[in-house]
Amino acid sequence: MWWPANLVQVSLFRALHEKEERPKGGLTRAQFFVIAFLCSFAYYVFPGYLFEMLTSLSWICWIFPNSILAQQLGSGLDGLGIGAIGLDWSTISAYLGSPLASPWFATANVAVGFFAVMYIWTPLCYWLNVYKAKTFPIFSDNMFNSNGLTYNISAIVDSDFHLDIAAYERQGRLYLSTFFAMTYGVGFAALTATIVHVALFHGREIWEQTKSSWVKSKMDIHTKLMRRYKKVPEWWFVSILIVTIAGTIFSCEYYNEQLQLPWWGVLLACGIAILFTLPIGIITAITNQTPGLNIITEYIIGYIYPGYPVANMCFKVYGYISMTQAVTFLQDLKLGHYMKIPPRTMFMAQVVGTLISGIVYLGTAWWLMETIPDICEDTSSVWTCPSDTVFYDASVIWGLIGPRRIFGDEGYYEAVNWFFLGGAIAPLLVWLAAKAFPEQEWISLINLPVLLGATGMMPPATAVNYTTWIIVGFLSGFVAYRYFPDWWKRRNYVLSGALDAGLAFMGVLLYLCLGLEDISLDWWGNDIDGCSLAHCPTAKGVVIKDCPVFT
Repeated sequence: MWWPANLVQVSLFRALHEKEERPKGGLTRAQFFVIAFLCSFAYYVFPGYLFEMLTSLSWICWIFPNSILAQQLGSGLDGLGIGAIGLDWSTISAYLGSPLASPWFATANVAVGFFAVMYIWTPLCYWLNVYKAKTFPIFSDNMFNSNGLTYNISAIVDSDFHLDIAAYERQGRLYLSTFFAMTYGVGFAALTATIVHVALFHGREIWEQTKSSWVKSKMDIHTKLMRRYKKVPEWWFVSILIVTIAGTIFSCEYYNEQLQLPWWGVLLACGIAILFTLPIGIITAITNQTPGLNIITEYIIGYIYPGYPVANMCFKVYGYISMTQAVTFLQDLKLGHYMKIPPRTMFMAQVVGTLISGIVYLGTAWWLMETIPDICEDTSSVWTCPSDTVFYDASVIWGLIGPRRIFGDEGYYEAVNWFFLGGAIAPLLVWLAAKAFPEQEWISLINLPVLLGATGMMPPATAVNYTTWIIVGFLSGFVAYRYFPDWWKRRNYVLSGALDAGLAFMGVLLYLCLGLEDISLDWWGNDIDGCSLAHCPTAKGVVIKDCPVFT
C-alpha cells in the first residue's frame, strides 16, 4: 500500500532525540538550519519588497486581461485561484501553518475539502445564481446591499453601538458573497462533525484513558524520566483560572458600556471553551489542524444577545481564542515532556511568556494604530489587516444584525442551517463504511472535521494560500516521505523552522528600514495578483465602479 500507516508520526521526536551521525561530506542539522535560514532571509526581500507579485502569480489574468470570467477563475486573491501559485513562504504558511508539519493524510483531507468547496459548490451556486450570487463578487469578505454595493454599516448603528432597527429596515437586508455564505455553511457542518467524529472514532479511547488516570497504570519511558522533577501543583492552574475569570468578569462589568458583555456571557464562553478543548485537542493531535469555535460562539451569543457587536467579539474571544490557546498550551507541555524540561520551569516560562507577549502585542497594536494612517482600510496598500477585517465583518453579521436576521427565520440564508445536520450525519457514514470494509484502510483516514473545516480560514485566506499550501504539503508529505524518508525524518522540521525564522527576521527588517519611511517601488512587478476585474459582478444592470455593466 502506497500510503504508509505511520505517516501520522512526524519527525519532531526524532529531531529532538535521535543521535545525529554526520555523513561524510554532509551537513549537521544545525548547519542545515543556518543555510536554510539565510536562504529564506535573503529570498524574502523579493516577495516582501522588490517583486511582490510573487505572492500570487495569477497567470490566467495576464492572458485574459479583459475577461471577468477568466479573472474570476484565475485570480489567486479575488477568485477561485485556478493555476495561481505563490512563490512566497508567507503565502504558504500564513493561515494553515507550515505544510511541512502536516501529515499527508491530513493534507489530503484539506485538499479534498478545499476543492469541493472552491471548485464544485461555489461555482455551482454562483452560476445558478443562488442567493443572487451574480450580483456580488464570487469571492469576497465584504458585505453588500441588494444592489451589489458595499453595505453602509455606519448608517444602521446608533450612538451606543447598537443596531438601529428602523435604519436597518430602510437600507434593507445584508447580503454576502457566494463563497462567504458557503464558508459559514461548511463551518456549521465542521462543528457537528467534530463532536460526532470524536465520539465514534475516539470515544472508547477517551473513556479508557479517563479510567486509567484514576488508577496506577504502566508508564512510558518519558513519564518515568519526568518523575525525577517536582510536579506543578493543580492549585497553581486553578488559581490562575479563577483569577483570570474573575478579572475578566470585573472588566466586563466595570466597562460594560464599552465591552457590552454581561458577566454571564463570560461564564458561558468559558464553559464552551472547556467543553470543546478535548475533542478539538484530539483532532489537532492527530492531524495538526485545529477546527475553530469562532462560528458557534458568534452564533450562540448572537441569538441570546443580539444587537451588541462588541459583546459578540468579546464572547468569541473568550470562547474561541481561549480554547485555541489551551490547545497550544498543551502542545507546548507535550514538547516540554519530550525535551525533559522540568514541569515547574515549563510552567513559569509559559506564565512569563504570556505576560510579556500580552504587553508587547498591546503596545505594538497601539503604536501601529497611532502611527499608520488609514490602517486596515483599502486605501492602505500594505496594512489592509485581512484577519481583522473578517473579525469586524463577523461582529456585524452575528452581533450587530444578529443571526436571526441573516440565518434565522427572518433572514435570507435560513437554509444554510441544514449544514449542521449534514455535518452530524457524515462522520457516521464514514464510521459505518470503516466497520463494513475494514480491509480498506484509507476509509478510516477520512477525517470529516478536517475535510469539512478545510476552508475555515477563508476568508481572510485566499485561494492561492490553499493551492500553494497543498502543493508543498504533497511534495513534503508524500513525495519526500516516500522517496527520501531519511532526509524527511531528519530535515523536515528543521527546514520548516528555518523558513519561518528567515521570513520573520527579513519581514521585521524590511519594515524597520523601509516601511517606517514609506519607501516603496511602483512598478508592474508589485501589482499583486493583477486581476482587476475578478471582483466584478456579472448580474445584469449592476453598476460597480471600474467594472463593465452587463445588459
